[in-house]
Amino acid sequence: MEYLLHHRDTSKHINQERLIQSKSKRIVVKAGRRGGKTVSCAERAASRFEEGRRQLYAAPTNTQTDAFWFEIVSIYADAIKGKVFKVNEAERFIEKPRTRQRIKAKTAWNANTLRGDFADDLYLDEFQLMDENIWDQVGAPMLMDNNGDAVFCFTPPSLVASGVSKAQDPRHASKFYQKALEDTTGLWECIHFTSHDNPYISKEGLALVAADMSLDSYRREIMAEDDDIESSWLVYPFKDTCKVQRFPVDKSWPCIVGHDFGQANPAALFASISPSDTLYIWGEYFPGGKSTAQHVEEFRRITEGYNVVKRVGGNLTTEDEIRQGYGSYGWPIQAPYTGRVNAQIDRVKNLMDEDKIVIFNDLVGLLSELSNCMWVLDGNKTTDKIKDEARYHRLACLRYMASERISTVVQRTNYLRR
Repeated sequence: MEYLLHHRDTSKHINQERLIQSKSKRIVVKAGRRGGKTVSCAERAASRFEEGRRQLYAAPTNTQTDAFWFEIVSIYADAIKGKVFKVNEAERFIEKPRTRQRIKAKTAWNANTLRGDFADDLYLDEFQLMDENIWDQVGAPMLMDNNGDAVFCFTPPSLVASGVSKAQDPRHASKFYQKALEDTTGLWECIHFTSHDNPYISKEGLALVAADMSLDSYRREIMAEDDDIESSWLVYPFKDTCKVQRFPVDKSWPCIVGHDFGQANPAALFASISPSDTLYIWGEYFPGGKSTAQHVEEFRRITEGYNVVKRVGGNLTTEDEIRQGYGSYGWPIQAPYTGRVNAQIDRVKNLMDEDKIVIFNDLVGLLSELSNCMWVLDGNKTTDKIKDEARYHRLACLRYMASERISTVVQRTNYLRR
């Protein structure tokens, strides 16, 4: 593996490494856009090529094969220059002369377009856009002679992506993944990661792209979540029309900060109340491990110049000591007006129904939680419990902020100004 080791890019995130190093015979990767799956396939193919194995990468568009091929020729630039390996740019393959050792990239979207090749390792990228028969009719038989391995990569399709799919069932890849998850033989391995899991892409660029997506597209193409959700299963009836582009908030408006506590993952939301009593949420905070003093310093920086009238958060009865800790550093936090989670949710939902909550479209963490927070189901009926409630730290902040009527906060603020 001398050429790959010389070129080895060590800046891979954990799920990319898992794909590259996996020994499983069948691997299904469900990942968000720009999550790094194509680059990982290229490095996995290179490592196996250097073991003498024959590699075939297929994707339904030239854009995908171009990306894969770019990585391959970058890895083997010196070997190609030194004529150690033969390369054919037109046919997109690199091979060791007088051996079966080869890497080839080709455009394929159904059984007929994949025919005519064989491999020890087959990669079907953007599998969700391919016809279902590509694997059963050609891919699987191709691997039988050599007991080969296969990797399937896909991003759950939004409605727009589904329109360009060659599949009869646009959700065939998602069903394929679910079936693999249920396998008990050890043959299949499932890997799931989001666009946010790739620390090497621009967070600002990702936020900009995500800001223009609907919540459904965001949860599918960025978060790689693809379960069919009925609107009644979602806890919050947030409408895409209440997501707006960022604008300078008037700093004289009353500002509320909502807090959720935790040593490893505390969170905060920052919002201002407009003259029409609409809550404009303009900031989110989810920093990881810091001390209370460091959190307070950051809160002050974020709210500098704003008219902060209320800080609220934490469990009504069990987290008073934590609130006191923040207060000792000059950041007093009130307990929520009510401690009942479902009552807090109702307050939030009432504000949403009245179009009194507006969220800036670059707050992708909060928008992601809104699009994924579901009730626990009993069959197809909802219960009154939140599924995986502990995951939704930003939504806890939102609940605490809304636990008291917004109009009451404004009235109190106006009274104190007299």
